[in-house]
Amino acid sequence: MSDIKLADVMIHIDADINDKIRNQVEVSLRGLEDVVSVSMPEDKRHLVIVEYNPDKTNSGVLLAAVREMAGHAELIGL
Repeated sequence: MSDIKLADVMIHIDADINDKIRNQVEVSLRGLEDVVSVSMPEDKRHLVIVEYNPDKTNSGVLLAAVREMAGHAELIGL
């Protein structure tokens, strides 16, 4: 049995986005095969925290997915 490596990344969405787009971002990220969890705190509406398998994907792919739906965003890291 092999251990799966996990990494976390925080993404900051620079624009105000409505609930529909927030939901689209969350659903899209959760739909990626190598994403383990997605957190989008209601009290910090500009932040997305993603836990993923770094052997299978990378933070750039996750950032691109967020930018596709929410516009300008940037990696903050953890």
